[in-house]
Amino acid sequence: MLEKQNIEYEKAVLVGVINKTQNEEKVKEYLDELEFLTYTAGGQVMKRFVQRVDLPNPKTYIGSGKIQEIASYVDENEIGSVIFDDELSAVQQRNIENILRCKILDRPGMILDIFAQRAKTSYARTQVELAQYEYLLPRLTGLWTHLERQRGGIGMRGPGETEIETDRRIVRDRIALLKKKLTKIDRQMGTQRGNRGALVRVALVGYTNVGKSTLMNVISKSQVFAEDKLFATLDTTVRKVVLGNLPFLLTDTVGFIRKLPTQLVESFKSTLDEVREADLLLHIVDISHPNFEDHISSVNQILNEIGSADKKTIMVFNKIDLYTHEILEEDDLMTERTSKHFTIDEWKQTWMQKLGDNVLFISALKKENLDEFRKKVYDAVREIHISRFPYNNFLYPEHLDEY
Repeated sequence: MLEKQNIEYEKAVLVGVINKTQNEEKVKEYLDELEFLTYTAGGQVMKRFVQRVDLPNPKTYIGSGKIQEIASYVDENEIGSVIFDDELSAVQQRNIENILRCKILDRPGMILDIFAQRAKTSYARTQVELAQYEYLLPRLTGLWTHLERQRGGIGMRGPGETEIETDRRIVRDRIALLKKKLTKIDRQMGTQRGNRGALVRVALVGYTNVGKSTLMNVISKSQVFAEDKLFATLDTTVRKVVLGNLPFLLTDTVGFIRKLPTQLVESFKSTLDEVREADLLLHIVDISHPNFEDHISSVNQILNEIGSADKKTIMVFNKIDLYTHEILEEDDLMTERTSKHFTIDEWKQTWMQKLGDNVLFISALKKENLDEFRKKVYDAVREIHISRFPYNNFLYPEHLDEY
């Protein structure tokens, strides 16, 4: 008989900072995302603290008054962890830990924790481990004391290394080993990609939790893990898809996120090789998210960094079934009309119009407009295929309807 399991979420509080680069609205949006990250990692957010600071305090990141306020709240409510929205230096993290006497995490540490939970294949696990060690290296002091005899004093003088030096050496050796292992796996994956022949490669790219894996499951009829949480996908999945009788390869990639730790971008460069080698990109966007335009620019920035910004791209606006807009009363003359009040038809008349035919509005979960999606992808893949094999064009009719 199956035992009933009660999942206990760890209590957490979030800390954000309003400064010159991010206003109050932006901070609220970042903290919403951080709350979703916390929920994904297995935490429950009890409260948010926000402070207006022009320059972060080099000792404790936020002011001493706010730290005391958080400390009293942590004591009263038995909070397990305090999560900061920005990256903390090793000194700041240690100082805050001494004051609050609980677990202190920052956004990069949080993302690494989720990645460690979700990594399934040996390749993903190696990448995450490498990123974690690189994140840990500057934060090593006093984490463990397995060499307690290596202290100063009588009988302890002379050559040798201190505890922290030993720890650093162990971590550096491990990093070197993992990098070597990744290079080997990279070569293997390069060979795998080379063996896929001349089939057209299509990659799904986009922000995290926009529905890439769900769309992959619908189109390729495969069983890729999809869940309404951040970073449900960490391993790249490739499936062969046939539309009409035109075969191509569809790749599901890891989602992007703002304020992504640099260590992760570095160690996941090879996962993005799939995107680099793709012939066609399907940029999936969650149109039901209030800040989807920011998501688009974040993804475009990363695509630019890996040199894939100039590839042929089709913008796919997903989750149209969840899209809602604020209704502006006709007699309301005070409220200014903004993008919050746009219907989907009105959105189509904005900058999206400049994208021409390369725009689609679908719902992967409710299977809305998928026929149009298939036709559009078929046309784009056929065009690439015929440019490669000009003598094969009679095999594939001009439109999907002609089968």
